[in-house]
Amino acid sequence: MLRVAIPNKGSLSEPAAAMLREAGYRQRTDSRDLVLIDPDNQIEFYYLRPKDIAVYVGEGTLDVGITGRDLLLDSGSPAEELLPLGFAGSTFRLAARPGTASRVEDLEGLRVATSYAGLMKKFLAEHGVNAQVTRLDGAVETAIKLGVADVIADVVETGATLRQAGLELFGDPILRSEAVLIKRDGVADPGELEQLVRRLQGVIVARDYVLMDYDIEADRIEDAVQVTPGLEGPTVSPLHRAGWVAVRVMVPRVDAQRLMDELWELGARAILVTSIHACRL
Repeated sequence: MLRVAIPNKGSLSEPAAAMLREAGYRQRTDSRDLVLIDPDNQIEFYYLRPKDIAVYVGEGTLDVGITGRDLLLDSGSPAEELLPLGFAGSTFRLAARPGTASRVEDLEGLRVATSYAGLMKKFLAEHGVNAQVTRLDGAVETAIKLGVADVIADVVETGATLRQAGLELFGDPILRSEAVLIKRDGVADPGELEQLVRRLQGVIVARDYVLMDYDIEADRIEDAVQVTPGLEGPTVSPLHRAGWVAVRVMVPRVDAQRLMDELWELGARAILVTSIHACRL
């Protein structure tokens, strides 16, 4: 059986479980359960602390896992990113009181507080900056006010919490993170992993695309295809109505309304949009 590590709690937990359900895998119904076996799909799920998942996978105790890119890189574990999953997006940024620093070089000799000490030390080493890094668990935005640090490095979604603490972001993002599927570095893939990856890729595409159906006069089909080329070209079928065809095509979900407007202007009618629950491409 394929052994998969899943976040037990936090911002990664529910989205990861939801994606796996959409991919056809069983998931726990009681948050106290730490192990779940899905015999139909030959897979075992282990629910662990998000920070520990990269360690278990890197040591080979478990085959693959879902965690954050930031947590993977911070762990220093011999695990590698296999597939970005498209949820739990965030950036890892520097912040300080106004006037403290404006670029990475200004960190020389300063104290930096963060929950991601491994990631921060690697970043400073890459830029040749000598600064004191202090690891803190939990909210780090109070570290400056309490005199523990001059600068903080934290995972940021909107930056509102930092602004409320009187801090401002500076410099480029250290890292752009999201949920990722990881495996042990340099080890051959388990046989069942291909199916898991294929299913997760299908869910990602299904979330990003919709099916669009519309009717249009046959002599306008080339113009319509320019608007909606699809992933591998549209499906075009004749209608009982003379001189008209029916078109079915996959389009990006975020563009659906705009594309409907453009097709309407071309003369398309009966334009329908349908959600995709799963796919294989």
